[in-house]
Amino acid sequence: MSRKRWSLKKRLLLLNAIVMVPLEVLAIYLIVVMKDFTGVYNQIVKNVTAINNYNLNFKEEMDYAMYRVVIGSVSFDELKKGDKIDDIYSSVVKNPYLMIQEARRDFKNLELVITNPNSAGKIQGILTSLDSLEHAINKLEENLRYQYGQEKYEGQENGNPRSVYTENMNLLENDVRSTTTMIQEFVQQYIYYETQSFETIRIDLENQVGQVVMLSVILLAVSLLAGGMVSGKIVDSVTGPIKGLCMAAEEMGEGDFDSRIEVESGDEIQILAKGFDRMREKIKTLIQDVKIEQSNLRATELKLLQVQINPHFLYNTLDAIVWMAEGGQNKEVISMTTSLSDFFRTALSGGRDFITVAEEEKHVHSYLRIQRYRYQDILEYKIHIDQELYLCRVLKMTLQPIVENALYHGIKNKRGKGMIQIRGYEKDGKVIFEVEDNGIGMSEEKLKDLLWKIRNYTGEGEEGRGFGLVNVEERLKLNYGKEYGLHIVSKEGKGTIVYVCIPKDIIPTS
Repeated sequence: MSRKRWSLKKRLLLLNAIVMVPLEVLAIYLIVVMKDFTGVYNQIVKNVTAINNYNLNFKEEMDYAMYRVVIGSVSFDELKKGDKIDDIYSSVVKNPYLMIQEARRDFKNLELVITNPNSAGKIQGILTSLDSLEHAINKLEENLRYQYGQEKYEGQENGNPRSVYTENMNLLENDVRSTTTMIQEFVQQYIYYETQSFETIRIDLENQVGQVVMLSVILLAVSLLAGGMVSGKIVDSVTGPIKGLCMAAEEMGEGDFDSRIEVESGDEIQILAKGFDRMREKIKTLIQDVKIEQSNLRATELKLLQVQINPHFLYNTLDAIVWMAEGGQNKEVISMTTSLSDFFRTALSGGRDFITVAEEEKHVHSYLRIQRYRYQDILEYKIHIDQELYLCRVLKMTLQPIVENALYHGIKNKRGKGMIQIRGYEKDGKVIFEVEDNGIGMSEEKLKDLLWKIRNYTGEGEEGRGFGLVNVEERLKLNYGKEYGLHIVSKEGKGTIVYVCIPKDIIPTS
């Protein structure tokens, strides 16, 4: 009983695991170590940065603000409305209550993320000092609530009236400035203890680096040894069946569709070999499908000719010639007969599928000249095609069905005289034709329905409005490719423009 071989996918996954898993373990270990050290380092930097602002600015700003209050150059009421610019010294006097509130919030946040146990006591000292500072400021504000200019108030100390100004200066010196000095000292001690953690991080990082280097060497050696052994066996198990598959493919490329591939590897290569055999069996069917498709293409072209050279157009034209002949309009009879002859001569073109742009222009001109005799009260037309395009090849009867659609579904239903303009030019290496009419146009809904019909027509059903456009679109895509064809823009009451895009194909001149 033969042992079932592992699939190619499992074998490659095994090789990948042998090589990659140790490296991934090492990478994860490094990431975890670096994340831990980086986290602690960043936290220390954030803590020191956050508290360093208080080391530099808090004491100076608080002392200055309270001094300006005590000397009467700014009031508490003004500060509570926002920071005040001191016009005399061009300095900013800040709200002391807001400064204490912000400091208390920042230090409480720092208390949650300290990296050194000794830092906790310093934070507590700062918070206690902030409470004392706030109490002193409250006392100062209470004193200053008395009427401005009153040197003494009803309070007594040792039986003598106290001076409000003198007491406030004492509060400023003994309570406010001493407290801010104490806060600054606590801040400096906090920074000292926090920065001590940097040395601890450095020592731990040195130890971790040594362990990582040793682990890396061991894992790399194991991965290379095991990977080399496994990869050799996998290569042998894959290259043999692939060689047999290549030989069979070469025989098939030389036209031998009867040779079969014998691969018993029991993995994906065997599945590939079976699929190759199924593909060989389907090639004959595909060849038949191509023949049928070519036949359908020709049938579509013939159907288009049958639709465009319809009996009604011929009957109506001949009737018009008879009426003009009976009316003695000999010149008009000759002109219309010539146009009809030119129209059919180009339409037949000796059985050719492609004609020059010059011939296509002549064909459309003949058609419009005939229709001009019949609809002279409602039809005008202009044709402007760059002469540089005259030698380019175009699929026969590309423009005439579009022009006919513009006449019968655009101009004919419009009150007053209509205009059909035909333009041709080169753009980005492609030939673009435009057929524009100023007829009744289409609503968004009708245009959407027409575009759906053009793109999804199956050849079945009635041949009504837009059937000529359907056939032109189908022939263009079958002969030029899916990226070429028609593009329609229409606005109800304004008219319609049909764009035709084909590759530039110049007929060589001998």
